[in-house]
Amino acid sequence: MSKLRLSITMSLDGYVAGPDQSEENPLGVGGMELHQWFFPLEEFREMHGEAGGEVNASSAIVEERRANIGSTIMGRNMFGPVRGPWPDESWRGWWGEDPPYHHPVFVLTHHPREPLEMEGDTTFYFVSDGIEPALAQAKDAAEGGDVWLAGGASAVNQYLAARLVDEIDISIAPVALGAGARLFDGVERGALKLKQVRVVDAPGVTHIKYEVS
Repeated sequence: MSKLRLSITMSLDGYVAGPDQSEENPLGVGGMELHQWFFPLEEFREMHGEAGGEVNASSAIVEERRANIGSTIMGRNMFGPVRGPWPDESWRGWWGEDPPYHHPVFVLTHHPREPLEMEGDTTFYFVSDGIEPALAQAKDAAEGGDVWLAGGASAVNQYLAARLVDEIDISIAPVALGAGARLFDGVERGALKLKQVRVVDAPGVTHIKYEVS
Protein backbone atom coordinates (compact mmCIF):
# COMPACT_ATOMS: atom_id res chain seq x y z
CA MET A 1 0.00 0.00 0.00
CA SER A 2 1.24 3.47 -0.88
CA LYS A 3 2.57 5.46 2.10
CA LEU A 4 2.75 9.18 2.80
CA ARG A 5 6.37 9.75 3.87
CA LEU A 6 7.56 12.98 5.44
CA SER A 7 11.26 13.82 5.25
CA ILE A 8 12.37 17.27 6.30
CA THR A 9 15.21 19.14 7.98
CA MET A 10 14.55 20.89 11.29
CA SER A 11 16.55 23.19 13.56
CA LEU A 12 17.29 22.27 17.15
CA ASP A 13 14.51 24.63 18.23
CA GLY A 14 11.94 23.10 15.90
CA TYR A 15 11.89 25.33 12.81
CA VAL A 16 11.96 24.11 9.20
CA ALA A 17 12.35 27.61 7.75
CA GLY A 18 13.45 30.97 9.10
CA PRO A 19 11.35 34.13 9.34
CA ASP A 20 10.55 36.53 6.47
CA GLN A 21 10.44 34.07 3.57
CA SER A 22 10.69 35.85 0.21
CA GLU A 23 12.05 35.43 -3.31
CA GLU A 24 15.42 36.59 -1.97
CA ASN A 25 15.18 34.26 1.06
CA PRO A 26 13.12 31.23 -0.04
CA LEU A 27 13.85 29.45 3.27
CA GLY A 28 13.58 32.60 5.35
CA VAL A 29 16.37 34.44 7.12
CA GLY A 30 18.95 31.87 8.19
CA GLY A 31 17.01 28.98 6.68
CA MET A 32 19.75 27.94 4.28
CA GLU A 33 21.87 27.01 7.30
CA LEU A 34 19.56 24.05 7.92
CA HIS A 35 20.70 22.30 4.74
CA GLN A 36 24.46 22.75 4.88
CA TRP A 37 24.75 19.00 5.47
CA PHE A 38 22.93 18.33 2.18
CA PHE A 39 24.39 20.79 -0.33
CA PRO A 40 27.90 19.25 -0.56
CA LEU A 41 26.63 15.70 -1.16
CA GLU A 42 27.13 13.86 -4.43
CA GLU A 43 23.40 13.04 -4.37
CA PHE A 44 22.43 16.74 -4.18
CA ARG A 45 24.71 17.64 -7.08
CA GLU A 46 23.41 14.73 -9.15
CA MET A 47 19.79 15.84 -8.57
CA HIS A 48 20.73 19.23 -10.04
CA GLY A 49 22.65 17.90 -13.02
CA GLU A 50 26.11 18.46 -11.55
CA ALA A 51 29.06 16.12 -11.04
CA GLY A 52 31.26 15.51 -8.00
CA GLY A 53 30.35 16.00 -4.38
CA GLU A 54 30.90 14.27 -1.05
CA VAL A 55 29.86 10.81 0.07
CA ASN A 56 29.28 10.33 3.81
CA ALA A 57 26.76 8.80 6.22
CA SER A 58 24.01 11.11 4.91
CA SER A 59 24.35 9.70 1.38
CA ALA A 60 22.56 6.46 2.23
CA ILE A 61 19.81 8.43 4.00
CA VAL A 62 19.17 10.54 0.89
CA GLU A 63 19.05 7.44 -1.30
CA GLU A 64 16.66 5.74 1.14
CA ARG A 65 14.35 8.76 1.08
CA ARG A 66 14.29 8.84 -2.72
CA ALA A 67 13.57 5.12 -3.08
CA ASN A 68 10.07 4.12 -4.24
CA ILE A 69 8.79 7.72 -4.38
CA GLY A 70 6.25 8.09 -7.18
CA SER A 71 4.88 11.58 -6.47
CA THR A 72 5.30 14.57 -4.17
CA ILE A 73 2.99 16.88 -2.19
CA MET A 74 4.06 20.39 -1.22
CA GLY A 75 2.46 23.58 0.00
CA ARG A 76 2.17 26.65 -2.15
CA ASN A 77 4.77 28.49 -0.06
CA MET A 78 7.29 25.80 -0.98
CA PHE A 79 6.43 26.18 -4.67
CA GLY A 80 7.05 29.92 -4.64
CA PRO A 81 6.65 33.35 -3.03
CA VAL A 82 3.50 34.41 -4.93
CA ARG A 83 0.56 35.03 -2.59
CA GLY A 84 -3.16 35.36 -3.31
CA PRO A 85 -4.65 34.75 -6.76
CA TRP A 86 -2.07 33.93 -9.43
CA PRO A 87 -1.44 37.18 -11.35
CA ASP A 88 -0.26 35.13 -14.33
CA GLU A 89 1.62 31.86 -14.96
CA SER A 90 5.09 33.36 -15.08
CA TRP A 91 6.18 31.82 -11.76
CA ARG A 92 7.36 28.28 -12.53
CA GLY A 93 8.97 27.27 -9.23
CA TRP A 94 12.41 27.74 -7.71
CA TRP A 95 14.14 24.97 -9.63
CA GLY A 96 14.43 26.10 -13.26
CA GLU A 97 13.00 24.25 -16.24
CA ASP A 98 14.18 20.82 -15.06
CA PRO A 99 13.12 20.47 -11.39
CA PRO A 100 14.74 17.66 -9.38
CA TYR A 101 11.50 15.66 -8.93
CA HIS A 102 10.97 13.78 -12.21
CA HIS A 103 7.48 12.72 -11.23
CA PRO A 104 4.09 14.40 -10.56
CA VAL A 105 4.08 17.11 -7.86
CA PHE A 106 0.83 18.22 -6.20
CA VAL A 107 0.81 21.78 -4.87
CA LEU A 108 -1.75 22.74 -2.22
CA THR A 109 -3.31 26.12 -2.97
CA HIS A 110 -6.55 28.07 -2.50
CA HIS A 111 -6.27 29.41 -6.05
CA PRO A 112 -6.68 27.04 -9.03
CA ARG A 113 -4.15 26.99 -11.84
CA GLU A 114 -3.65 24.80 -14.89
CA PRO A 115 -1.06 22.00 -14.61
CA LEU A 116 2.49 23.07 -15.35
CA GLU A 117 4.55 20.63 -17.41
CA MET A 118 8.31 20.89 -16.99
CA GLU A 119 11.29 19.03 -18.38
CA GLY A 120 12.37 15.70 -16.94
CA ASP A 121 8.86 14.28 -16.42
CA THR A 122 7.97 16.76 -13.67
CA THR A 123 4.43 18.16 -13.81
CA PHE A 124 3.04 20.45 -11.12
CA TYR A 125 -0.67 19.99 -10.38
CA PHE A 126 -2.41 22.69 -8.33
CA VAL A 127 -5.00 21.25 -5.93
CA SER A 128 -7.48 23.68 -4.40
CA ASP A 129 -10.00 21.35 -2.72
CA GLY A 130 -8.03 20.22 0.32
CA ILE A 131 -5.32 17.95 1.66
CA GLU A 132 -7.20 14.67 1.34
CA PRO A 133 -8.08 15.09 -2.37
CA ALA A 134 -4.45 16.06 -2.96
CA LEU A 135 -3.28 12.89 -1.24
CA ALA A 136 -5.72 10.74 -3.21
CA GLN A 137 -4.48 12.24 -6.48
CA ALA A 138 -0.85 11.85 -5.45
CA LYS A 139 -1.33 8.19 -4.55
CA ASP A 140 -3.04 7.51 -7.87
CA ALA A 141 -0.22 9.24 -9.72
CA ALA A 142 2.42 7.30 -7.76
CA GLU A 143 1.10 4.07 -9.31
CA GLY A 144 1.96 1.90 -6.31
CA GLY A 145 4.90 3.98 -5.16
CA ASP A 146 4.99 6.14 -2.08
CA VAL A 147 4.23 9.87 -1.77
CA TRP A 148 6.82 12.30 -0.44
CA LEU A 149 5.45 15.04 1.80
CA ALA A 150 8.09 17.68 1.12
CA GLY A 151 6.98 20.85 2.99
CA GLY A 152 6.58 23.56 3.95
CA ALA A 153 5.57 23.64 7.57
CA SER A 154 1.91 24.60 7.06
CA ALA A 155 1.25 21.76 4.61
CA VAL A 156 3.14 19.24 6.72
CA ASN A 157 1.36 20.24 9.92
CA GLN A 158 -2.05 19.88 8.27
CA TYR A 159 -1.26 16.30 7.27
CA LEU A 160 0.20 15.52 10.69
CA ALA A 161 -2.84 16.94 12.49
CA ALA A 162 -5.13 14.88 10.25
CA ARG A 163 -3.11 11.73 11.07
CA LEU A 164 -2.45 10.99 7.42
CA VAL A 165 1.35 10.60 7.62
CA ASP A 166 2.76 7.06 7.75
CA GLU A 167 6.46 7.82 8.23
CA ILE A 168 8.43 10.76 9.63
CA ASP A 169 12.12 11.15 8.82
CA ILE A 170 13.61 14.26 10.43
CA SER A 171 17.12 15.59 9.89
CA ILE A 172 18.11 17.72 12.89
CA ALA A 173 20.66 20.41 12.07
CA PRO A 174 22.80 21.97 14.82
CA VAL A 175 21.21 25.38 14.26
CA ALA A 176 18.89 27.49 16.45
CA LEU A 177 16.83 29.83 14.24
CA GLY A 178 14.79 31.45 17.02
CA ALA A 179 11.80 32.16 14.78
CA GLY A 180 10.18 31.07 11.54
CA ALA A 181 7.95 28.19 10.48
CA ARG A 182 7.75 25.56 13.21
CA LEU A 183 7.13 21.85 12.72
CA PHE A 184 4.23 20.25 14.68
CA ASP A 185 2.34 23.52 15.21
CA GLY A 186 -1.35 22.70 15.59
CA VAL A 187 -0.75 18.99 16.19
CA GLU A 188 -2.64 18.00 19.33
CA ARG A 189 -0.91 16.30 22.21
CA GLY A 190 -1.15 12.54 21.80
CA ALA A 191 -2.20 12.78 18.13
CA LEU A 192 0.94 10.99 16.94
CA LYS A 193 2.06 7.60 18.19
CA LEU A 194 5.64 7.14 17.03
CA LYS A 195 8.02 4.19 16.92
CA GLN A 196 11.65 5.09 16.40
CA VAL A 197 13.17 2.83 13.74
CA ARG A 198 16.51 4.47 12.85
CA VAL A 199 19.05 7.02 14.06
CA VAL A 200 22.10 8.02 12.01
CA ASP A 201 24.78 10.48 13.13
CA ALA A 202 26.35 12.20 10.12
CA PRO A 203 28.54 15.27 9.54
CA GLY A 204 26.54 18.33 10.56
CA VAL A 205 23.23 16.52 11.10
CA THR A 206 21.39 13.70 12.91
CA HIS A 207 18.75 11.70 11.01
CA ILE A 208 15.90 10.17 13.05
CA LYS A 209 13.17 8.06 11.46
CA TYR A 210 9.81 7.10 12.99
CA GLU A 211 6.89 4.94 11.96
CA VAL A 212 3.50 6.46 12.77
CA SER A 213 0.79 4.19 14.14
